[in-house]
Amino acid sequence: MHLPVLYSFRRCPYAMRARLALRVAGLKLEWREVVLRDKPAELLAASPKGTVPVLVLPDGTVIDQSLDIMRWALRQHDPHGWLNAGPDGSGQRQTQAWIDLNDGPFKALLDRYKYPERHPERSATAWRDEAVARMLLPMEQALQSQPQLLGPQVSLADMALLPFVRQFAQVDADWFAQAPLPALQRWLQDHLASPLFHSVMDKAEPWVPGQAPVLF
Repeated sequence: MHLPVLYSFRRCPYAMRARLALRVAGLKLEWREVVLRDKPAELLAASPKGTVPVLVLPDGTVIDQSLDIMRWALRQHDPHGWLNAGPDGSGQRQTQAWIDLNDGPFKALLDRYKYPERHPERSATAWRDEAVARMLLPMEQALQSQPQLLGPQVSLADMALLPFVRQFAQVDADWFAQAPLPALQRWLQDHLASPLFHSVMDKAEPWVPGQAPVLF
C-alpha cells in the first residue's frame, strides 16, 4: 500500500503545525525526517524550494506549503471541527487574519528577536517588544475572555500559531515566564502539555533512501 510521504524537520514550526493537523486527522503517512543542511535529492525533486514540510500524495501530487497541508488533512477528516470553529460563520475570516499576522509581521520580528546579531539596527529587546505589541498582546486580549483564539473550541488558528509562539517563548524563557501575558501563557502551556502536541514531537533518525518506512 502506498502512503503519502511527509518530509519534515522536528523543530521547524511550519513542519510542526502540518504534523499537528495530519495527526488530528488520523492519516497514515510515511515520515521522512530530514537534515536541512543535507537535504535528500528526493525532497528537492518533489519541491525544488527545499524547505519543509513537503507532502507527496500517492498520485504524485505535491503539497509544499504548511497551511495547504493542514487544510488538506482537515478536509480528509476534521474530528474536532478545527476548520469551522468560531462564531457566526466568521471563523475562517478570523483564522486567516491571525495567520496573516503570524506569518507576516510576527515571523519577521521573531527572526530578528531570535537572531539579533543578524539585525543589529535594533536591539533584541526592541524586536521583542514590537513582536509583543503586534502579536502577543492581541492574542492575550482575545484569550482573556475565551480559552482559544476563536472561542471555546480549538481551531486551525490556534494550531497554526502555536509553534511560533512556542519558539518566541523559548528565546528567553525566564523573561516570557514573567511577562504580563497570563492568558497567553496558560494557552501555550495547555497546548504544549497536550497528548496531541507530544505525539508530533517524537524524535527520528534522518531518513536515508532504501530504509524501512517510518510510519507517522
